[in-house]
Amino acid sequence: MKKTIHKSLYVALPVSAVLALAACGGGGDGDGEAKVDLLVDSNPNSCASLGSNGSAITVGSGMAGDPAAPEPASGYTLGRTAKHSNSYMVVANTPLATKAGCDILKAGGTAADAAVAVQAVLGLVEPQSSTIAGSAFMLYYDAATKKITAYDGREKAPAAATAYYLMRQDQADASSPAPVPNARRSGRSIGVPGVMRMLETAQSEHGKLKWDKLFDNGISLASNGFLVPARMGAALQGSRTSLALDANAVALYFKADGSTYAAGESMKNQPYADTLKALAAQGANALHTGPIAQAIVNKVAQSVGDDAAKTPITPGVMTLKDLADYKPVKRDPACVTYRAYYVCSMAPPSSGGIAIAQSLGILENFQLSLYPPLNPTNEGGVPSTMGVHLVSEAERLAYADRDKYVADTDYIPLPGNGLSTMLDKAYLRNRAALIDQTKSMGTAQAGNLGDVPLGIDTTKENGTTQFTIVDAYGNVATITSTVEASLGSYHMTNGFLLSNQLTDFSANPRDAAGNLVANRVAPGKRPRSTMAPTMVFRGTAPGDFVMATGSPGGGVIIQYVLKTVVGALDWNLDAQQATSLVNFGASNSATTNVDGANTTLDTSALVAGLRSMGHTVSTGAQSSGVATIMRVQKDGKFVLQGGVDPRREGIVLGDGAM
Repeated sequence: MKKTIHKSLYVALPVSAVLALAACGGGGDGDGEAKVDLLVDSNPNSCASLGSNGSAITVGSGMAGDPAAPEPASGYTLGRTAKHSNSYMVVANTPLATKAGCDILKAGGTAADAAVAVQAVLGLVEPQSSTIAGSAFMLYYDAATKKITAYDGREKAPAAATAYYLMRQDQADASSPAPVPNARRSGRSIGVPGVMRMLETAQSEHGKLKWDKLFDNGISLASNGFLVPARMGAALQGSRTSLALDANAVALYFKADGSTYAAGESMKNQPYADTLKALAAQGANALHTGPIAQAIVNKVAQSVGDDAAKTPITPGVMTLKDLADYKPVKRDPACVTYRAYYVCSMAPPSSGGIAIAQSLGILENFQLSLYPPLNPTNEGGVPSTMGVHLVSEAERLAYADRDKYVADTDYIPLPGNGLSTMLDKAYLRNRAALIDQTKSMGTAQAGNLGDVPLGIDTTKENGTTQFTIVDAYGNVATITSTVEASLGSYHMTNGFLLSNQLTDFSANPRDAAGNLVANRVAPGKRPRSTMAPTMVFRGTAPGDFVMATGSPGGGVIIQYVLKTVVGALDWNLDAQQATSLVNFGASNSATTNVDGANTTLDTSALVAGLRSMGHTVSTGAQSSGVATIMRVQKDGKFVLQGGVDPRREGIVLGDGAM
């Protein structure tokens, strides 16, 4: 039930369609107003969850079966099946954020419009994973032009930072002590934020709704209250000591008895609501100029904690000019052909997209379809030994190149001709020849891409969040957004946390051999990331959309995303099966990961098989957050199919109850 409306006719719409006020678009329609066609969905059951009795349940209503009602975290939710919709879909890692994005699509918004609404809510209900003062990468496919743009909203180091910013309090003296209480908890970890300016840029180019209407869900939840999700409650409890150094965090997250808010308890965040109102009225500049920007600078400069002991905190050197000068960057994505598909992921400063593309270019030399998982209808099944071996070995080779060559290319260029050199088919075929199908290589050496005397950087990254959106116009957005480690730097102002993203730099600018590392701190530089929002099309160019996915997970994002893509393209898994599939893979170490989150699956034969091939196997539970949307044929027509990671709290929503 869709109808096309024009802005000049909006007054005839019911109140429920208020969000459909159009803003962006082409020239005037004779009365001084822009005319924008909107696909508004009038189905009252859309963006709702489907209850066990078949009735639609409003997400966040508190009704029985409400997916936003927190449950004890089990680590893995069994029984998820792929969801389908006809025209639009959102997959995010918390139900309330998914609902916010879906409401925007229902009102005729685009994927760019919905992304703003999702991020606004995530910063409220998932502060352990993202923040409006953090960073994000987004791949956006514009269906009208058939063009993919990679939007870079990564934080930057302050202009006064030096190579020793994270290592020495005075940034230069070899005898100077390290930042206190540690680099993460100090002001040194806080980068100049970029996510909101990135989203504003994308929405101005691809949006259809008014910017100021995209924050309504977030403002309402922050003002009226929401139930604390299980993961948020656990993060607050686990970080009480660090949060206690910040008076703003204590005022918001601590109750009168000194305990933090727990899962299922209702809380409000009026400072956050006020910040969202400022963003709605002023645009992203509300965070980069004026009183909120000054509050951010003051918080970065804090030199003692707000606790009774006045714990010393090493301040950062961010200035108002750093904030005002921040600009997001539009980049060309890292793209490769893979069998019958065209796969694109994020370009540097992310290393994730290059590693995904390199791994696929290596795996293209093997017939992976011969090694599907066993019993895929059961949570994606148990991966085969050879399937895991080949994918893990390809990842070892890709990680080796990543660790040596990839950083912010505005400062350290990629070797040779850049992406084309690292993704060259002949080069990757030679890398594939290094894989022995009978035993693991253990660790790999970086490929010979010229005389580039760079050190090896294995700096570890931490958690993030992922959301994937397809709108009724055929546009696609896949976004990985981050606060870095859980709850970021623990510094809080105006209702939001500041990230610790700069700890993704190599703290030491030189490796053990004395070589400079590509991912060292420099003024205005963006730290390397592994975030890898990814899209797949059929053929050799964008156009015939197949799949969009991505995941949080720090340095293992590459493994989570690659197993999902391979699961769908090589093993014919549906969106949910590919997402649920046991996580597996390897960075450039002797250890191969086999996810133990789903304890109902017997992976003992897989583990034994890998060990017989020389793999050291880790079976620890992995907390991925894969969010996948595919375009598939169902009942003779193309529909959208969604899968959400059972290891987190998210849901799939679209047109019609799900």
